[in-house]
Amino acid sequence: MISPKQLSGTGVALITPFNQQKEVDHPALKNLVNNVIDNGIGFLVALGTTAETATLSSKEKLEVVRSIKEANAGRIPIVLGMGDNNTAQLIETINRTDFDGIDAILTVTPFYNKPNQKGLYQHYKAVSEVSPVPVILYNVPSRTGCNLNAQTTIRLANDFDNIIAVKEASGKQEQIMDLIKYKPDNFLVLSGDDLGTLPLIALGGDGVISVIANAFPSEFSTLVNAAKEHDLPLARQIHYSLTDIINNIFAEGNPAGIKAILHLQQIIDNQVRLPLVPVTDKLYGQLKSQIAAL
Repeated sequence: MISPKQLSGTGVALITPFNQQKEVDHPALKNLVNNVIDNGIGFLVALGTTAETATLSSKEKLEVVRSIKEANAGRIPIVLGMGDNNTAQLIETINRTDFDGIDAILTVTPFYNKPNQKGLYQHYKAVSEVSPVPVILYNVPSRTGCNLNAQTTIRLANDFDNIIAVKEASGKQEQIMDLIKYKPDNFLVLSGDDLGTLPLIALGGDGVISVIANAFPSEFSTLVNAAKEHDLPLARQIHYSLTDIINNIFAEGNPAGIKAILHLQQIIDNQVRLPLVPVTDKLYGQLKSQIAAL
């Protein structure tokens, strides 16, 4: 079983490239995987929000994971995104999933239902009891409509050995500080927000699951490593060189922004699936100018 330390540092929430026909572009996906690995990324996250997983068929999901595993060839850990607002359905999905080549799962809080903290605890307890690989909690209230608070997260971390980390994207600084202050020693607190990565690590956090690292894997992994090694001048320099771009990639929705950058870098076609649409020409032009300046 994977050690939590192997999932500290910089992970990337991989996008799913589509071609002009809106089909999954597997050669582009494999090229992206190789590029981020060659440029210092520590682990891969497949089928997260940034992958437009909600628009993929069951067959496409299997094919995407297969391509990622083939390109990775065992070089770095792979985390599989798995979430549902039906606990029983999620358990059934876990039970029928082939975890060969998968090192952990990232599982988002149930969305839309708005469960209370007791419900969230019981949901993750059920997931922990059936998962054959370690579990990373994913707290992103802006998308799900509910917040997994620090007390519940820490209780889960203490009660279940295979719950090893949280991807924290609440934006609540006091909550993040409580997580870091009271967590068990071997439990990771990972940023779910690119802009919040440097502050989180400075407070004692462990790393990030990043969107911008799809396009700037070397720069962002260098930022994270510098912050973890207490080289704050270097970390700040890279952080501030990327803040405007990071703000812009989320300005019209994720992953439309990061896909625009990857298109500018000639890595993928600039295609998303409905209900998402590509960024406007105005934002595309701004991103092009920012990349040129960078």
